[in-house]
Amino acid sequence: MHQPPDILALAYKQAPMQDQWHLLYQAERQIPGSVNYTIKRYHRNNQWNIEDTGMIIYHYERTSPKENYLELKFCITGNVYCKEKNTECDVCKFNSPEDCNKRMESIDVLSFKFSSVHLSQFIKSKVNDTLTDDILNFRHVSSFTKILPLCGRTRMVIEGLLNHTYKDNLANIYINAQTQMLLLYSLDCMIGEKELDVINCKFLANEADREKISRAREILIEHIGEPITIRELSRKVAMNECYLKKGFKEMFGTTIFDFYQSQRMEHARYLLYEKGLNVTEVSLMLGYSSISHFSTAFKKHTGLKPCELLR
Repeated sequence: MHQPPDILALAYKQAPMQDQWHLLYQAERQIPGSVNYTIKRYHRNNQWNIEDTGMIIYHYERTSPKENYLELKFCITGNVYCKEKNTECDVCKFNSPEDCNKRMESIDVLSFKFSSVHLSQFIKSKVNDTLTDDILNFRHVSSFTKILPLCGRTRMVIEGLLNHTYKDNLANIYINAQTQMLLLYSLDCMIGEKELDVINCKFLANEADREKISRAREILIEHIGEPITIRELSRKVAMNECYLKKGFKEMFGTTIFDFYQSQRMEHARYLLYEKGLNVTEVSLMLGYSSISHFSTAFKKHTGLKPCELLR
């Protein structure tokens, strides 16, 4: 069985001493047929020399296909953790100074494990033309681990996962969206088809424009049950429609429409499979004018009709 290296040992350049690690925060979720994730935040000793590290793990079992998975792991240092995060203190309200004794540097260790069932939704053809196709189809016949450089876009997604404020259903939608972006960037980085940090849209060199596009993505997630047009979206973020569409595709690797549809269908899967809602309820919640339109869109995204998923 493939035994990938410990990411903390790689980042720390030696085997970590377990009694040295003080766990500050932990979040874990197991989503059947989808991504399973774990986030652990440790207190960082200032004397430790730890490098930001990422890795992709491809685990293949020829005789046990159900055991196949693709896992992304990251170790990020230097983030600031506040002990009073859930009960905002007066100092934080007025921009906490660096010497606040409630704040400390942290080491964040993140794991995202994708099942073969989850990855199969991204396969459009059974013909394997690239290494990416082989991996998503689990046709690559040997397990491997590859170290990944952390590009700017990957860091932005990880920062969002660590610091978002969404709750309940919106948190589920947001985390699902972010983990798919991590998968995209990691596969792109592993294959080396292009430099991830190259900005083809010159206006994206402006931080304010990048923030507008990031905000547009958040608005799409917030309006998952209230369809919004690109014109309305561009007005909300005060950006030209053409720039918004081009910038969104450049930053997130997908069109606004495809991203929005993907998130709606993933949320529909969550409501049907985990919340136990019926097809009519989910169709109405996501703003569809008819059940048949919803069923068609759901099958196009997942390969199954909603009733087939429930069975």
